[in-house]
Amino acid sequence: MKNFKLIIEYDGTCYHGWQRQKTEQTIQGEIEQALFTISGLKITLTGSGRTDSGVHALGQTANFKCDTHLGPDVFFKALNALLPDDIVIKSCEMVDENFHARFNAKSKTYRYWIYNHSIPKAVGRQYAWFIRHPLNYDAMNMAARLLSGTHDFKAFEASGSPRSGTERTVTKAEMIRSTNHYVCFEIEANGFLRFMVRNIVGTLAEIGLGKRTADEIKDILRSCDRSKAGVTAPAHGLFLIRVEY
Repeated sequence: MKNFKLIIEYDGTCYHGWQRQKTEQTIQGEIEQALFTISGLKITLTGSGRTDSGVHALGQTANFKCDTHLGPDVFFKALNALLPDDIVIKSCEMVDENFHARFNAKSKTYRYWIYNHSIPKAVGRQYAWFIRHPLNYDAMNMAARLLSGTHDFKAFEASGSPRSGTERTVTKAEMIRSTNHYVCFEIEANGFLRFMVRNIVGTLAEIGLGKRTADEIKDILRSCDRSKAGVTAPAHGLFLIRVEY
């Protein structure tokens, strides 16, 4: 039995998230179907975590086990030949039989892009949240940095999530000013709750628009109350950048 590790890039615009579903098109479902075509075997692909409908990835990690004579180079070439253009396998390698893409992950890094200008974009609109009114970048960055450390992030979790624990350790949280009116929120943590990044970004946007102060982040964290935080930012601005092991 061989264990293969994949690094995957995908545009989530046309998919109902990562996780396989019976009736909807998903990233996991597309790759598993391609693996079946290649091997003739029903293979379960294990991702580092789920990404929601419309969310993108530049460095999703997954693994699958397969009793096969085929090597990683064959899977790499065949998968990229079979998969649609919006899913790309960036690498495929054999790893230790005990490697697990989800349970062995030490941290994940997400980026969320905002296009802050008075005029929207036609090209690239599916990869950033358009906010028309000027944002106070410094206030947003001040608030973002307050997220670093170990906190209970229940206030930023979507309701109805199945998690038993809501404490997470954030090793990096900051705003990055880009060019051409783009700003980016980058966060690295040992794990994420459902909609956690999007709910944080929605709150940061309200701070940037002057609807809240940066220090309110502390009160929101302490409250453990989702109603105290801001709106949920749209999915299409969010990217899973990398997973560390």
